[in-house]
Formats: sequence, structure tokens, C-alpha cells
Amino acid sequence: MRVKKSALALAMGLVLAGLTGCGSGGDDGPSITVYNAQHEELLAKLAPAFTKKTGIEVKLRNGSDFELANQIVQEGSASPADVFLTENSPAMSLVESKGLFAKLSEKTRAQVPPKYSPASGDWMGFTARSTVLVYNTDKVKPAELPTSLMDLAKPEWKGRISFSPTGADFQAIVSAVLELKGEQATKDWLAGLKANGTVYQGNNVVLKSVNDGTIDAGVIYHYYWYRDQKEAGDNSSDSKLHFFGDQDPGAFLSVSGAGVLKSSKHKSDAEKFVAYLSSVDGQRELAASYALEYPLNPKVDLGQGVKPLADLDPPAVDLSSLNGPKVIGLMEDAGFL
Repeated sequence: MRVKKSALALAMGLVLAGLTGCGSGGDDGPSITVYNAQHEELLAKLAPAFTKKTGIEVKLRNGSDFELANQIVQEGSASPADVFLTENSPAMSLVESKGLFAKLSEKTRAQVPPKYSPASGDWMGFTARSTVLVYNTDKVKPAELPTSLMDLAKPEWKGRISFSPTGADFQAIVSAVLELKGEQATKDWLAGLKANGTVYQGNNVVLKSVNDGTIDAGVIYHYYWYRDQKEAGDNSSDSKLHFFGDQDPGAFLSVSGAGVLKSSKHKSDAEKFVAYLSSVDGQRELAASYALEYPLNPKVDLGQGVKPLADLDPPAVDLSSLNGPKVIGLMEDAGFL
């Protein structure tokens, strides 16, 4: 009888251990699955720092903004993801529009200014990048620099401007133009860019082409130029950045988002990760990284010689309204996609 009782106790212990493991993420301890569309190198730095601080393992599934957003929408309530991270916010808006995010706590959201998160509280920004015009200093005189991003569709820029329209970066910029200027103005602007511009595959190719003098100027985000400057300057030594002002669409600040999914079975641990990304500790890790993206927690400065976030003059946009699918349709109509 004693042997039977011991065996029963052992069996019950194994069942309970198995249930505990399921609830906490596995036998090796708690874990969360993150669908990550942010830069892999950046999360390869931030995720281990979070694990060291909390003991929660982070399993990354990497992909592009809309690749992962569409996957989450398709998976719905069966998604294995606990957290979704993006480079640009339109993909967050897509998931938000389907009602697939759990609300973040006010305490977590309060770590960054409200303007960097949607009013819904479904997700929040944790880093950002500024739209800029990179220009070849031998090809473009300071007096020629446009006052608005919209000016690049004018005849005087024919054959002089470049961009990478197939990536989420440029699509987010177009989304801001759509939000700020309306559909017809966006169509006209895209038509002008199509007539004036040269398409390259990737922002680093845009940067190199401008620096080499193959093309006069290009639309990118700020960190591509600053990263190259920090490394050796091989692709940026003959170029400079022009930051648009006056809340122009060209001063658009693209926000990287983080949100917890309703389908998550580990919502508490998932929110701890989102809270860490926007905390002082997490933002310091971000600021010290290769990324050179702007931390959004006001207690942390990027530094590293990058133009300060406080010196930028971005337009106010409703992050939830940045419409990725609509933009893709407009860009297809314009012949970019």
C-alpha cells in the first residue's frame, strides 16, 4: 500500500509540475514569444538584458512589419505570440483595428509621453526615427534644399531624388503624408515622385548612391547616416542630412510600437517586457546600442552626436490612423509596388 501511495504521490507531483510548466512557459522557467519586426540586432541586445533582470526568457520570431501583422491577424485568438514589436506604427494599427491587442496598464504607458502612443492604450511607442533628406554636398547647395517633403514632387527635382518604396520605412512616411495632407494630395505627390525619382532597394543603397554622387538626394531615416558616420563614414562622408521643420510631413517621426496580444497566455510577463522596453533601464540599453534610434522615455537621451529629439519639430499625427493597407493601395496605383 505504501508503494502504491508513493507512486500516486509521484504521479500527482508530475501532473502538477507539468501544469505549472505550461502556465509559466516551460520546464526551464517562464518564457514569452515575441513576434519581432524591429531590428534583430537591437532585440538581440535588449531581450537578454530583460531576461537577466527578470528571469523571463524571450523567444524571438523575426520578420517584417506587415508580414508579422498579417500573420497575427490570420492566427487571431490562436496566435502563439505574446508580444508584437514593429519598426513602424502602421502595422500596429492594422492589428489594433482587428481588436487583437490587450490594453496596456496606465503605469506602463506613462513611461513615454502620450503623443508617442495611440489614445486607445492598446499599444505604445518605445523608440522612434526621424524622416530626413540626405544630400550630396557637391550636388546640392544649401539654398536648394526643399522646405517641405512635398516639394520633391516639383519639376525642379526631376532626376535628382531617390527612395526605397518597397520597405515599411518609406510606406510609413507615405502614411503620414496621407494623414496630414489627404488622399488627393498624396496621389499627386506620389505621381510627382514617380516622375522625378529613382527607386533603390534599401535605404543603405539610397545612402550610398547619394554619397557616391549617382543621385543628388534621397529620403531615408536619420539613423542610416549616423550609423555610417559612427562606423567609418565610407557611405556618408560626402553627404549631409537635411531635417525638415515646421511640422512638415518631412519631419515625420516614425514610432516603433510594442503591444501585448489578447491571445497571450502569459499577459503579465508579456507586459513586463513591454514595460522594460520603455523603462529607464531598457531605454538606456537602447541608447547605448548600435541602433541610434531615439529613446522615447524623457529620462533617457540618445546622445552619440545625433541631433537631439527635443530639437526636432515633427507633425502631430494620430498613430492609430496611419493606414498601411490604404497606403499600399495608393503606392500600387502609382506604380511603386
